[in-house]
Amino acid sequence: MSPGPSQLPLGIGLRDDATFANYLPGNNASLVSHLTGQLEEGGEPFLYLWGGMGVGCSHLLQAACHNADAQGQRALYLPLATLGHFPPDILEESERLDLLAIDDLQLVMGRKRWEEALFHGFNRLRDAGKRLVIAADRSPRQLEVKLPDLASRLTWGMVFHVQPLDDKQRLAALQLRAQVRGMELPPEVGRYILHRGPRQLDPLFEILCRLDSASLSAKRRLTIPFVKQALEW
Repeated sequence: MSPGPSQLPLGIGLRDDATFANYLPGNNASLVSHLTGQLEEGGEPFLYLWGGMGVGCSHLLQAACHNADAQGQRALYLPLATLGHFPPDILEESERLDLLAIDDLQLVMGRKRWEEALFHGFNRLRDAGKRLVIAADRSPRQLEVKLPDLASRLTWGMVFHVQPLDDKQRLAALQLRAQVRGMELPPEVGRYILHRGPRQLDPLFEILCRLDSASLSAKRRLTIPFVKQALEW
């Protein structure tokens, strides 16, 4: 017998730093507004997010779960990249949750048991007046769904194409993450990191974490020479 939601953790692989406080919306302000208000009266029962790698879909789903937990609501984050190879038993009694967040939906499309479990889970959440947020790498109409009823359900909610940040916004995102960590990241240092570092934000944030540890250990401020030394650039 599978455990009920009350026995499950808040999420599998849920990061502590995946919050709305350290997410720079950029051109996604409307989406963030709907996510933060989803659990309120009149909030959208179903939100569907899609976008390419590194645009922040996983961060947003995890932030929604943290937000629900802070309000005393029961939420569960299900990353199908980790859980998709298991049977979909974890979706049983999902209506006991206040919010269910399913990530990387595209990974289980075409699999009969998962599609049927998702369809029935969707219906139970809807009938119970609970909330669902899903993320995938493509729009619902582009998914290779075999079950017609599930394909129909996936188009019921509000659909948001999560937009990537431009270079100016990426710098602002890096500075925001540094500020949350209690670091001072001068603009010229941030631009240097963006110029030398990877394009995607998650690896950049990992670099920032390394620099945080290095600056604390050396008791040095973040300067371009220090970054060169610490990262061996």
